[in-house]
Amino acid sequence: MKKVTLLLIAICTFAFANAQSNTEEIDLMQSIFGMEKKAMVSEYVKVDPAQADTFWAIYDEYEVARKDLGKKRIELFDQYVNNYDKLNNESADKWTAEVIALGKSTDKLLVTYYKKVKKATTPMVALQFYQLEGYILSAIRISVLEALPLPDVR
Repeated sequence: MKKVTLLLIAICTFAFANAQSNTEEIDLMQSIFGMEKKAMVSEYVKVDPAQADTFWAIYDEYEVARKDLGKKRIELFDQYVNNYDKLNNESADKWTAEVIALGKSTDKLLVTYYKKVKKATTPMVALQFYQLEGYILSAIRISVLEALPLPDVR
């Protein structure tokens, strides 16, 4: 898991540093991350060969939805960075509500795909998928939050 953490931190740092990138650059970052992530999943999630095609089809479907939420996350953090010096109580509350809603959507997506993986494979495979995805999501969240400046209380 140590190499997973290091990879995630490097990718998150790059993503945060380039939060103002255009859509093509974000797509490229997500594509590179997706390939590395898929290799990690194949290493940690032990799928029976008879169920592998089904698992990977579900995983690919999950990744499409996850990437859409990832783009929204980058946009939200871009808004924060670009408007940091203008934050007030109202804008802080609005931004935080959007981040919370996005977090809930991300968590709901993971639960939905846990259930799909469990139904198509086994509960153990679904658990491995859920744990690894949860770990990755947590590492990304921590990395991004550590990079954000804390606003001054006024």
